[in-house]
Amino acid sequence: MTTQTQTRTSRSSGATATPRSSTGLAGSLRRTGSLVRAETTLLLRNRTALFNGVALAPAMVALLHFSGAFEAFVGEGAGTSVVGAFALTSLICFALMFVVYYNLASAYVARREELVLKRLRTGQCSDAEILAGAATPAVVTMLAQLVLGGVAIAVWIGLDVPANVLLLLVAVIGGTFVFAALAAASTAFTRTLESAQLSTLPIMAGALLLSGTTLPLTLLPERVQTLAEYTPLHPVAELLTIGLTGLGPDGVAVGLGETFALAAQPLAVLLAWCVLGAWLATRYMRWEPRR
Repeated sequence: MTTQTQTRTSRSSGATATPRSSTGLAGSLRRTGSLVRAETTLLLRNRTALFNGVALAPAMVALLHFSGAFEAFVGEGAGTSVVGAFALTSLICFALMFVVYYNLASAYVARREELVLKRLRTGQCSDAEILAGAATPAVVTMLAQLVLGGVAIAVWIGLDVPANVLLLLVAVIGGTFVFAALAAASTAFTRTLESAQLSTLPIMAGALLLSGTTLPLTLLPERVQTLAEYTPLHPVAELLTIGLTGLGPDGVAVGLGETFALAAQPLAVLLAWCVLGAWLATRYMRWEPRR
């Protein structure tokens, strides 16, 4: 049975069970808020996951900073502001992969196997409301992690005022949407909660390795470097770097208008991934366990 057939079957079976009590934006926000509260309650009960999601950010920054990893990656001649910008970029990229993508893929699979998603779909909530309700606590956790990690970077390493705040917002929002959508699509090849650790590994490893935050891309063949520019995490890292430092490819600072020109290609790639991610989530999200 295809996903579309399952959708029609589940919708029709629940059409007479629970009529929508409210419509429009207000009703949608009310239903999404209820799902967010339920997911947040589950998160708060899991103190280990909550601690790992928030407190590990400044701990990771401290470890990599005092071990000299950030400085070694950027180069000894780089200023503290450049090192700080790279540290924050790396932190955001890791948060998108682990806090958003991996945690959400695991959450979607767990709710599916418990038949929670199936029950929700036969009620008042739309598909988008269900996905958004499950994703919101993970996104809030990521933002808390970025705030704590950013403060740690500013104190221990140093950060200048961002050259283009708008590019930073676009990178974080766009990256969050892309990897939340990819998490939903990943349920198509993730049969159980335990297998999520393996099924999500190829996307996580490939995206991080080709993002430019874990491995200098100059060490790779030229064709691989070109390919890396079109992977989902690379445009996020590039936009963050431009927005934080305002430096061109030659390392010279540029004006605000020129930062938008530098960001044209990564913006186009990120937009393409947003569209592709939305299509993949709509097409391949599995709402019921395989029987």
